[in-house]
Amino acid sequence: MSDHKNTILAVVLSLLVIVGWQYFIGYPQVERQRQEAQVKQQEQSQAQPGAAQPTPARPNGPQPVTPEVPGTPKTAAPSTQAQATSREAVIASSPRIAIETPRLGGSIDLKGGRIDDLTLTQYRTEIDPRSPPIVLFSPSGASDAFYAEFGWVPAAGTNATMPGPDTIWKQQSSGALGVGHPVTLTYDNGQGLVFTRTISVDDRYLFTVKDDVANRGANAVTLFPYALISRHGTPQVQGYYILHEGLIGDLGDQGLQEWTYKKIEDKKSETWDVTNAWLGITDKYWAATLLPDADAKVRARFSAGETGGLKTYQTDYLLQPQTIAPGGTGSANARLFAGAKEVSVVGVNFPFGPGGYNEALHLNHFDLLIDWGWFYFITKPMFLAMDFSFHLVGNFGIAILIVTVLVKILFFPLANKSYASMAKMKAVQPQMAMIKERYGNDRVKQQQAMMELYKKEQINPVAGCLPIAIQIPVFFSLYKVLFITIEMRHAPFYGWIHDLSAGDPTNIFNLFGFIPFDPAVYSSFLHLGAWPAIMGVTMWFQMKLNPTPPDPTQQIIFNWMPLIFTFMLASFPAGLVIYWAWNNTLSVLQQSAIMHRHGVKIELWDNLKSTFIKPKPKQPAE
Repeated sequence: MSDHKNTILAVVLSLLVIVGWQYFIGYPQVERQRQEAQVKQQEQSQAQPGAAQPTPARPNGPQPVTPEVPGTPKTAAPSTQAQATSREAVIASSPRIAIETPRLGGSIDLKGGRIDDLTLTQYRTEIDPRSPPIVLFSPSGASDAFYAEFGWVPAAGTNATMPGPDTIWKQQSSGALGVGHPVTLTYDNGQGLVFTRTISVDDRYLFTVKDDVANRGANAVTLFPYALISRHGTPQVQGYYILHEGLIGDLGDQGLQEWTYKKIEDKKSETWDVTNAWLGITDKYWAATLLPDADAKVRARFSAGETGGLKTYQTDYLLQPQTIAPGGTGSANARLFAGAKEVSVVGVNFPFGPGGYNEALHLNHFDLLIDWGWFYFITKPMFLAMDFSFHLVGNFGIAILIVTVLVKILFFPLANKSYASMAKMKAVQPQMAMIKERYGNDRVKQQQAMMELYKKEQINPVAGCLPIAIQIPVFFSLYKVLFITIEMRHAPFYGWIHDLSAGDPTNIFNLFGFIPFDPAVYSSFLHLGAWPAIMGVTMWFQMKLNPTPPDPTQQIIFNWMPLIFTFMLASFPAGLVIYWAWNNTLSVLQQSAIMHRHGVKIELWDNLKSTFIKPKPKQPAE
């Protein structure tokens, strides 16, 4: 019975990994290829000459009691297709104020007063430091437009002209926007309202926008402050189930809202009246989010539509209305996070770890901007341990090895008990053989006698699978950390591994580049790097350390499992494969020491020998 239990457990574990690989890796790769083809087709259709430039829609006609935020995407697409202009040409077409900080570059458009040109100067598109920096924001009219806008909308019955996307603001202070050097913009609508906007930025990724309006007219006006983040065109996403990309926000008592682009396209619009909220649009490593004051009552909204043939997506909020008497002034504060989702910057809502903006601004779970997943209580400590180790040794690859040892120490009592039980089971194999011989084909009596033997010797028959079962949550939490955290992006190890978050770039099928062709062109299974091969060998050694299973089905499973895992993990992040190989090596050493302590023969070399040299059949006695 125990043999069948072990077989079933091994099959289930194998199927879990196979199905998980297909669900998390295989299917998203196919879906991503389909999306890439679709994006290329859209780009080709958008390149038609003579088409109109897309402009954000603004409310027309009478305003409702609670107005909508400007720039709301239209749900009806015009008949013409949008012609994408180069980003550089759009930027050069209007007056701008430069943005110069240690981490950010770009400009503010004086036409519209938008923050719509932003690059992350510390991050590059490729590992090569000479590659271009990451572009986060691009102005409307360029391909992949992505920007933030702030301002006021009038209440119903208010006919005052509001600054819009075509409004030219005047810069009051000279010089670029930088840390400790805010810029001030003004606009006079000629009807008694003077708008003043002061923009400041910190040394990381936080913009603070203060909007003031002075009423120099004869009548009171009621205005709603607003802020929005708009994106034109459906961005290319990774397509992995374990990673959210799209619209995101933690909306007070509504909790975390994660909407894919497809979901908001189907829904068109969703609105919440909440406090203690933040919302925005996130990519894998970068994000732009609006951060109203924690005690502010906001009408938050996700929306989608089409403008100029482009799908558009928007997150925005309206604050409570302000009635500004003649001679009075109204003020509104807004904050914009636009940058890399660094853990130390975003923060960790955990008893230990960096507080970041989450703590400093008293935000509502802003740490969830990083997709830690459902098992954040495992994933976050895993990252924090790795990050702490990294700051000690200066290499995330070595940090992975250190954390693996720490995990081994943490689970040592359980693993020690498991290996000890395996050693005892090996020691009683002669008695098990006698039981099988004594009862022959009577399986019921065999199992009863086996159970009595296990009870007498204090043996757990499924203990051999516990070390593998223990690895599963650690494996997936490490995979999550490697996949989602920007700290792992382009993090090198030694030798040929220049990015722990990417797969091993070598391939044994072309002799590590010695033969000038790429076999993976014909099949993804023909890409097998050096580290996955090392991992497969260590797993094979670990399997061979155990006694040969008596059941033929078990023998087949355990013989083929290392090879199957080797090819399955070939495309996984190199850091994960290095962890698995190192963990296997430590397991072999630990299990060997425990077996030796219990006086059990270590049959590693005998099992390895029997794999290549079949024992001669015994000659029948004469």
